[in-house]
Amino acid sequence: MGTRLIEFRIAAAPPPRLDKALSRDVPDTESLSRTRLARLIQEGAVSVDGTVVSDPKAKVAEDAHIAITVAEAEDSHIGPEDIPLEVVYEDDDLIVVNKPAGMVVHPAPGSPSGTLVNALLHHCGDALSGVGGVKRPGIVHRIDKDTSGLLVVAKSDAAHQGLAEQFEAHTVERRYLALCYGVPDANDPRLRGVKGVSFEPGNVMRLTTQLARHKTDRQRQAVLFHGGKYAVTRARVVETFGDPAVLSLIECWLETGRTHQIRVHMAHAGHGLVGDPVYGGKRKLAIRAIDAETAEAVRGFPRQALHAAVLGFEHPISGAFLRFEAALPQDMDVLLDGLRRQMS
Repeated sequence: MGTRLIEFRIAAAPPPRLDKALSRDVPDTESLSRTRLARLIQEGAVSVDGTVVSDPKAKVAEDAHIAITVAEAEDSHIGPEDIPLEVVYEDDDLIVVNKPAGMVVHPAPGSPSGTLVNALLHHCGDALSGVGGVKRPGIVHRIDKDTSGLLVVAKSDAAHQGLAEQFEAHTVERRYLALCYGVPDANDPRLRGVKGVSFEPGNVMRLTTQLARHKTDRQRQAVLFHGGKYAVTRARVVETFGDPAVLSLIECWLETGRTHQIRVHMAHAGHGLVGDPVYGGKRKLAIRAIDAETAEAVRGFPRQALHAAVLGFEHPISGAFLRFEAALPQDMDVLLDGLRRQMS
């Protein structure tokens, strides 16, 4: 494996730690994150005025000469595959895609190929500068295989760290559209008795719980109130269907981003998503509220009716705020059109 030498000098008023000083002053074209730089320091790949320094917390003076030996990014062990992608936005640092339902984000046991990562490796090719020293796309968030919608993926180490920090700080805007059973409403006395459910102005339902893997079914997440990971989802009704209303198109937005968060939270509130195979999305609908043909179309919907419709974040390199919207996919669109026709 080849190496390259990066040389530069520390600018005026350096931060108190070497890793922070390097992160500030390393040429932007190198796309090295502070995490990667700290690892390079610890590996003995950084010299200051000719002396190797292996402590990321070491002090460094203005005008110090820095030399960093960096191994060229290795090829990923994951193979590129020529799979069509709907690219919403792309630049040198990141790519935003509209993932179709049915596509897994990252290879895993049971899904070794045909994933978004395989597709991105083919699409991006040599444009991947390396994340953590490997030529691979930097996955900073995921959506479930059978959920459609927007994902941002880093193409460089620095972009990966910048995006990851925003997701960790919960500053990324993520809004989803979903079709659920029932109508979440502050006036529903049943909901007032569901632990973790409250309502905010504008009839916005807030779900606040802990989430953890289910004790006996490892494919599921479970709602807890002690232990697990803190999770907050908000939801508001956009449109209702049936007479009386038995289904709702809802907009959900995430304060946190946990596995299956919207799906398990809505099921906990008694408003599970249509088509959800894990959290009970095959309910019977009252014939008097909705006609039999439409009810069968709802019952036969083959996946959770959930779409990541809006994604907004600060560009990790330029600092510009980017916001993207993706229209509903055809399957959800057709289902909703059928429900609207039945209502007219």
